[in-house]
Amino acid sequence: MARARTTSDTFNAVAEPRRREILSYLAGDERPVAEIVAALGLEQPSVSKHLRVLRDVGLVRMRCQGRQKLYRTNAEAIRPLHEWAGTFERYWQHQLNRVKERAEKMVRQDLPDLNSPNPKEKS
Repeated sequence: MARARTTSDTFNAVAEPRRREILSYLAGDERPVAEIVAALGLEQPSVSKHLRVLRDVGLVRMRCQGRQKLYRTNAEAIRPLHEWAGTFERYWQHQLNRVKERAEKMVRQDLPDLNSPNPKEKS
């Protein structure tokens, strides 16, 4: 099966790490291109190219304020990504529970029993 074009498929669009960085950065607030460039340390043409792809698939929206273009995430378009990733949450939760149980066990093993006399303490 042929791979979908990056500009027509949400999942292919977010497969690129820099686009995910941009989406994460825009999750906090609406921002102009220059701020995205400065914050992420990317070249302006590169940011513009990635924003164009994200706009084409509907993951970000743009509005003009004077001569400035402001970008923000489109939460509704991100929902399918979230729902898909959520199908794997039970695996992550299981792993987190195992890590928590292991850490708690290690803490219990390292703490002295406060009800028994301290063997290092002299009577």
